[in-house]
Amino acid sequence: MKKLLLLLLGVSAFSLASKAQDTVKTTSDAPLLISGSADVYYKYDLSGHKNIGTSFASDHNSFSIGMLDLAVKKKVNKAAFVGEISFGPRGQEQSLPTSPTGQFYHIQNLYVSYDVTDKFNLTGGYMSTFIGYEVISPVANFNYSTSYLFTYGPFQNAGVKATYTFSPAVSLMVGAFNDQWNVYTAVHNIGAFGAQLMIAPVTGWTAYLNVLTSNNTTPTSGTVLDLTTAYQITSAFKLGLNAANYTASNGAGKGGYDGVALYPQLAVSKAVTLGLRGEYFNIKDNGTTPSSSITAFTLTANVKSGPLTFIPEVRLDNGKNQIFTDSNGAPTKTASQFLVAAVYAF
Repeated sequence: MKKLLLLLLGVSAFSLASKAQDTVKTTSDAPLLISGSADVYYKYDLSGHKNIGTSFASDHNSFSIGMLDLAVKKKVNKAAFVGEISFGPRGQEQSLPTSPTGQFYHIQNLYVSYDVTDKFNLTGGYMSTFIGYEVISPVANFNYSTSYLFTYGPFQNAGVKATYTFSPAVSLMVGAFNDQWNVYTAVHNIGAFGAQLMIAPVTGWTAYLNVLTSNNTTPTSGTVLDLTTAYQITSAFKLGLNAANYTASNGAGKGGYDGVALYPQLAVSKAVTLGLRGEYFNIKDNGTTPSSSITAFTLTANVKSGPLTFIPEVRLDNGKNQIFTDSNGAPTKTASQFLVAAVYAF
């Protein structure tokens, strides 16, 4: 891992030095791009209380807020930076951990990048993870509620990565990262390795083969193997898939999760798209707690009016074991909820 990091740093330093005599425009020549979103929602769980343990939108029978997300980016010649902050429960829960003074930094992304060539890019900082199909921002997700694969996987990774684009159809990323997910400082060291192979076999179809691995004593130590793919089969029909397997390496070397989620979506008009997320998720036996699986179906509609998207959604979860509770607080295998969200993107 140290050799990989030294190699990446060495390539970066050599490349920057070799480009030192390039003509550099003033920063005023490039605009500062600003984007973001704001979202609100109402959710009701048919048990009469919070029940489904996935990320975000956990308030029951309440008109609630998601987050205000603000992103800025700027690129001058070959150098660029991206900064993204968020405020509100959806963003704060997954932003940088609390500081020594107990205050959230609210940072989702903060990194710099450099195009060594038209095909080779170096990036370093705190970045949204390359693992998985769904992300924190509701703008980039079709469903407003999130999958179990998203909740149990990484959200962000801090490190340095190199990406080489062989062609529009093939690219490869390799990187060295801190030894724990979702933090901007290493717990012990730079102890994780990650890679992503992107392939686009035909027009409209893109697939990402991902791996993230570390072997240390942090809570997120282990190996994640992940496949994320989406195919725009026709102008109206899109099919997405996410499959992942996480094997934990801490403790007795047991535990982790595996699962698969399918995302068919059908545009019934220019303004309305219907989608179904079908997910199977399994928490592995860790030596003390037996395995527990969940099957979840989420029916979602996206109704667009300019930058505003209305999202009505119905969700049904069924567990192998009695992991939910009913209206009387008794254990049960099933849980259901519906919600309506509004997401404004700018």
